[in-house]
Amino acid sequence: MPPPPNQLYTAFSFIGFVLCAIPLYWHLEAWNTGTCLYMIWAGLGCLMQCINSIVWNKNMVNRAPVYCDISTRIQVALNVAIPACSLCINRRLYKIASVKAVMTTRKEKRRVVIQDLLICVGIPILQIIAQYVVSLNRYNIFEDYGPAFVSELTPPTFFLFITWPVAIGFVSLFYCVRTTYTFYKCQRQFSELTLAPGLSRGRYFRLMAIGAVEVLGTIPLGTYFIVCNAKQGVKPWKSWADTHSNYSEVNQVAGFIWKNIPSVALALEVSRWSLVACAFLFFALFGFADEARLHYRRAYMWLAARLGFPTLPLHGPSHANSSVSYVRNKGDVSVSVVMTTRDKRRSSVSFSDQLSIQSISIAGDIEPDFKIEQYSSSNSVALSSAESLEPKMQAQSTLPAGIIMPTAPASVPPHFPNTIKSTIRPYSGVHAV
Repeated sequence: MPPPPNQLYTAFSFIGFVLCAIPLYWHLEAWNTGTCLYMIWAGLGCLMQCINSIVWNKNMVNRAPVYCDISTRIQVALNVAIPACSLCINRRLYKIASVKAVMTTRKEKRRVVIQDLLICVGIPILQIIAQYVVSLNRYNIFEDYGPAFVSELTPPTFFLFITWPVAIGFVSLFYCVRTTYTFYKCQRQFSELTLAPGLSRGRYFRLMAIGAVEVLGTIPLGTYFIVCNAKQGVKPWKSWADTHSNYSEVNQVAGFIWKNIPSVALALEVSRWSLVACAFLFFALFGFADEARLHYRRAYMWLAARLGFPTLPLHGPSHANSSVSYVRNKGDVSVSVVMTTRDKRRSSVSFSDQLSIQSISIAGDIEPDFKIEQYSSSNSVALSSAESLEPKMQAQSTLPAGIIMPTAPASVPPHFPNTIKSTIRPYSGVHAV
């Protein structure tokens, strides 16, 4: 089976980078270093491989040696970075489930962040150093793929590079199993547990899911590559000088060559498509949560305000701004209710909250529409202490024969939806127009 088109990977890798960047902002507030570094590593890998697929599309020219050095070192780090972030996530979830991670002071939070950084950043740095010991040459350039690191297949290579993801995966599996066991054992106590600030119960379960999926993907895939490398034939380790004798070489491999070698094609394609899978997995679990939708609405409100589009408040009006709400109930009368409000001000006259019925019309066998409009203070008419609302209310209350005028309630009737209740706030003065 031939590898998928290079242009397809370019599109998906860029989408993966965007999906990792979107939820990063509000996850920084949760003090969950493992989650944030998971997004950073996955997003960085997607962006880097997207650039490589564009620059080396249909060519294998050594265009940017310094960039290739950086790119290959990041590839080595990504070999263990995602599993390390999964370990960090599962470790923290276990400490929370076992009530061992109650961070109350800033010093304790700083200590936890340092521990997470040592796992999620320190281990990838150690992997870069260890891989250099068994590195054959500077890098190779594969057409349609870009630069890639090369390791000599010797016994030290397994201990210094190949087995690291599986080892980290088993440690992460230990924490994942302990977390699940502790959760089901103490489920009642966990329901009463107050989680850390910024870590809701729904986010906790989603973190459990992503940690479990990463473990289930890391261990089998890493074990498969260990077996594949062992079958290729392991060479004996001679010396440092022998391994690095041709380190400055840069080999260039055409696409029709490496794509027709199943083991090489599988290793290269899995290494870059797995980053896209991690990005899509994270967004599938966290990109549609309640907190994510709230931030999407805030972003839309901000953009709509800049472009001049009408917007509605997210949690009800805090000031007297123009807004419209519609309520539908079963019946034969279409009622349009207009409520005008204004901000609290110092005045010689203060009125309690009321609703002013402006128009009621027969609409046949349709659902009635209750239209509630809130006008800004610039549109309302200020009344002096000598004016009275009673004549105007009576003038607007003229109805056709057979229609009973509803009494203007001081609050929203029980049959109104809760969404309308949340948008009506008590004001000190309500003036009829």
